Amino acid sequence: MRDFLIRITNFILGIRVTIYGERPTVQGLIVANHRSYLDPIAIISQVHAFPVGKKEVESWPLIGYIGKISGVLFVDRKCEKSRQNTAENIREVLSKGYSIVNFPEGTTDILPTTVNFNYGSFVMAAKIKSALIPVAIDFKEKTDAFVGNDTFIPHFIKCFGKLTTEIKMTFFPPIYSEDPSYLLNTSKKMIDEELIRFRKEWDNEK
Repeated sequence: MRDFLIRITNFILGIRVTIYGERPTVQGLIVANHRSYLDPIAIISQVHAFPVGKKEVESWPLIGYIGKISGVLFVDRKCEKSRQNTAENIREVLSKGYSIVNFPEGTTDILPTTVNFNYGSFVMAAKIKSALIPVAIDFKEKTDAFVGNDTFIPHFIKCFGKLTTEIKMTFFPPIYSEDPSYLLNTSKKMIDEELIRFRKEWDNEK
């Protein structure tokens, strides 16, 4: 049901995703840069995984509903208990052989490369010896990013009022290490370089 609904939603909204790299064939912790509320939906349209999302998205029209049926692990980042419960849920999902999608920047941005990554995801991956799968994602139109003082409904209308919303996404090979710093620095470097490549390709189209 989830996969069908996401395919229909992508078609209706005119979402066009160009994929680079090989979709992961192993389960693990997927870490991606963060541009918009659409990021997790775009990613799980390509791979079976459970995203981690901020609690307020749960009440949003359409996106919140898709999140609920997609098994999103909603977390209130201002609540320590919520963060702890989410961390436990992530461990449980990973231990059962399913993948998790997390956004270690902790917020959306539209800078050319990523902002600082939070350390927690990488500590967890190292501790339970999970595969870490970096993913780079970006939108052709910079205004499609959901940042700053954007509010959902006006942004949604602006983003999907045009014929197509073009996205590039790269799946990198899994990384294995018991060193969280290595996992963080390696994945960040890979994602940053790919974001720069995406933008150069789009700029060359003009």
